[in-house]
Amino acid sequence: MSSAATLLLLPLLTAAAILLGLKRNANLSALVATGSAIATFFLSIAMLTAGQTGVVEFFNWSQVPGLKLGIDLQVDALSSGMMIVVTGVGALVHIFSLAYMKDDAGKSRYFAGLALFMFSMTGIVLAANFAMMFIFWELVGVSSYILIGHWYQKNSAADAAKKAFLTNRIGDFGFMIGILMIWSITGGVLDFKHLEGMFGGCSWWSDHHQFIPGNQATLTAAVLCIFCGTVGKSAQFPLHVWLPDAMEGPTPVSALIHAATMVAAGVYMLARVSFLIAASTSAACIIAWVGGLTALLAALMATQQNDIKRILAYSTLSQLGYMVMSAGLGASHESMFHLFTHAWFKAGLFLGSGAIIFACHHEQNIWKMGGLRTKMPVTFLTFALCTAALIAVPLTSGWWSKEAILDAAWKSNKMLFLLAAGTAFLTAFYMTRLVVVAFLGKARDEHGAGHAHEVGGLMKAPLVLLAALAVIGGFFGSTVLGADHDFVHIHFGVPMIASLITLAAGAGLAWKLYYGRDTDPVNIKLFANKFYFDELYAKLIAVCQDGLAYFVKVLDTLVIDGAGVGGAKSAASGAGNAFRRIQSGNLQAYAFLFGIGVLVIVFLAMAK
Repeated sequence: MSSAATLLLLPLLTAAAILLGLKRNANLSALVATGSAIATFFLSIAMLTAGQTGVVEFFNWSQVPGLKLGIDLQVDALSSGMMIVVTGVGALVHIFSLAYMKDDAGKSRYFAGLALFMFSMTGIVLAANFAMMFIFWELVGVSSYILIGHWYQKNSAADAAKKAFLTNRIGDFGFMIGILMIWSITGGVLDFKHLEGMFGGCSWWSDHHQFIPGNQATLTAAVLCIFCGTVGKSAQFPLHVWLPDAMEGPTPVSALIHAATMVAAGVYMLARVSFLIAASTSAACIIAWVGGLTALLAALMATQQNDIKRILAYSTLSQLGYMVMSAGLGASHESMFHLFTHAWFKAGLFLGSGAIIFACHHEQNIWKMGGLRTKMPVTFLTFALCTAALIAVPLTSGWWSKEAILDAAWKSNKMLFLLAAGTAFLTAFYMTRLVVVAFLGKARDEHGAGHAHEVGGLMKAPLVLLAALAVIGGFFGSTVLGADHDFVHIHFGVPMIASLITLAAGAGLAWKLYYGRDTDPVNIKLFANKFYFDELYAKLIAVCQDGLAYFVKVLDTLVIDGAGVGGAKSAASGAGNAFRRIQSGNLQAYAFLFGIGVLVIVFLAMAK
């Protein structure tokens, strides 16, 4: 159990050491951060193989009557398996970054940011209560802001960091409200073990609250508010707009944050509180449909993107939608299994895109690539294997996990199954398009792809390892995640038939449309412009902001400056002017006023 505390503190100490003492030595900072990441991976393996479970009361942060807030660490199959993903991908990203960021001016700051992010993600995974999870949830937001905006000199990178941070604050506000509602419903309980005992099987809820009018609606509202945290962190509709722009950060950051860790935090949280979702069928249905619609919308957007990292970003959105849909359908084990397999092949694809961008002199447009299969054979092979897993080629890791989700959808909701099958077709289509355009044919830009060459060993090693896990990783899923049943089995039925048909149809159509092409034969502006969500949000913000500003101006002019502060000011000023005229210093005027006063007094006396 001491491994859990070490896992939490080691990245924090690494970040502090770099920022407080090593930042002037960039190479040493990079080596210390990488060594720390590798060490946490081996600690995670040790924690998993030990098989210990329990809660470590690490630090009592605050305690008042009715409320205890502790930095408590929960070690079980779910957290141990997730730590393998976080630290495994994190270690490979650090190794890849040694070469990718070798000459970067902010190298020390970059590796300190990675260490801080690893600390934040570890806190989320090991959190034993909502309070601790929310604290580290916000720290992940800060860390991602730092890493996405690493190249802050670029306006696009700075804007992307702000967009990610602000968009996540919307979801996090809902998450906070949901936590407070659960605290209110349960009488001050926030730790997951206790909550699971209360809601697991719904016995406590049924006995005490289920049939009291309004209480079921309160629980549904609380669960949906908690789900807002997932909508923000895992970039689900309608807060999905930040993730593609976040590609402005360094490519290894995209692999770490947007493939396996930060965006997966929302899915992990849903698995952690699956007992709450099970207690509210209405909330579960909404969660499932939000995930399904996000998967479809993101896949449609990906079909018309030309930036290699943005294609992968929308692919990530789509696959996260699969996971959220599965969680809403009550298949949290299947959701986590897909998270596990997706982490390896999507990290491989992002790092592969980084190798391509690096070799093509920072060119990201796939239509300016081409011919890379012969110039970068190792990168091509690893990218192709990871793509095979993503589009669910049979027997790859992605095939096993996607089949599990399709099977769960088929059993629970036929409409969502059709939606998921359509998304699978689109996935095969846009990823085949990416591989054909970027790697096959001839080089379309002599200054970029024309002079590309294979990357060095520090970049190739992570790609090879991730490609291997993309193929065989599915066989370890049940062991790592501690699932109560084996996902790796062949079950012939409608889901498998649909999977094979959509794979063949999507890949075949993309090959026919794009092989040998130098320009895109398909032009769907609605998809290319991402359904105009960014423009719509910009308009809404402008209208609401301008409307609020106009209202405040009217309020200030008519009420505050008029009848309010302004009116009081005018009355005081007028009275002051009148009394100023009386106090003129003229004796004749004083005598005249004195006489008038005497006459008034005499008149009043006679009137009585």
